[in-house]
Amino acid sequence: MIVWINGAYGAGKTSTARELIELIPNSTLFDPEVIGGALDRLLPPKHLAEVGDFQDLPIWRRLVIDTAAAMLAEFGGTLVVPMTLLRQEYRDEIFGGLAARRIPVRHVLLAPAETILRERIAGREVPVDLPDGEIRVRQWSYDHIEPFKAALAAWLTADAYPIDSGSLTPRDTARRIAEAVGSGEVPACDIVQTPEPTAETVAAGVLLFDEQDRVLLVDPTYKAGWEFPGGVVERGEAPARAGMREVAEETGIRLDDVPALLVVDWEPPAPPAFGGLRLLFDGGRLDSETAGHMRLPGPELRAWRFASEAEAAHLLPPVRYERLRRALRARERGRAMYLEGGVPVG
Repeated sequence: MIVWINGAYGAGKTSTARELIELIPNSTLFDPEVIGGALDRLLPPKHLAEVGDFQDLPIWRRLVIDTAAAMLAEFGGTLVVPMTLLRQEYRDEIFGGLAARRIPVRHVLLAPAETILRERIAGREVPVDLPDGEIRVRQWSYDHIEPFKAALAAWLTADAYPIDSGSLTPRDTARRIAEAVGSGEVPACDIVQTPEPTAETVAAGVLLFDEQDRVLLVDPTYKAGWEFPGGVVERGEAPARAGMREVAEETGIRLDDVPALLVVDWEPPAPPAFGGLRLLFDGGRLDSETAGHMRLPGPELRAWRFASEAEAAHLLPPVRYERLRRALRARERGRAMYLEGGVPVG
């Protein structure tokens, strides 16, 4: 398993993690900061300059998942990971990727009072050989206090097991964590386990519309970006029926009629993804009463909303938005469309 120690910059995560591996048998420390250091040498400077934080790089998030999984495969036992995660979508992507590998994560939050946090930041050592060390160490921590408080108010407290470490030494904090994890007081994160594909897949999505012709989008907990209701077609299952099943599982809405096909999109392989066929169906218009009874399964979907085409452009990843745009044109014309990589063919 993984014990993920979250908290504000300067909360004492790394020092606590070093103590914790002394208390949990067969445990290993993995600090994702080393991934950022490696990317600093591997990626073009222009690419790095486009982001303010390594966490904003998709390659960083994927490497954290892959490295954690590889370390557990190599050493087994418990992996202790001290890393601040303030954006819920990044937490979902990383923890969801680990869940897909059947790796449970115990999420712990160090939450000292702000006054104590500021005192600790002020006392942090700055390496003498680090360029702009004062800004990169202390000021960075100060600048992220407000984002931490916002995350705390929005989702962190409900998601992680909090420990007020303000009056505790790193050793005492580690003891608290070890006791809580050992007793089962810190549960494994409740997040859907979606195994990563090992070959090309067929996926079926269903577009549902409200009375204003806005399309229903859902926000999965296990991957970044908004999506349409739907999922991977199971072995021996008809794609349209798979879409209907997914709609019922994800929203509680049961479609009476088999939805009409709008788009078939061949998604080319882009390693490590395998690609495959992506189908979108027209699930029709929902009246306000039906939409009002919509429900979402907590571990799988975080939120839902109806969005106009213009709003969807800001919510969906580009490849999904392009697929939606083509599906809406096909719906207007009453004729299904065949795409390859989101581009109409024929």
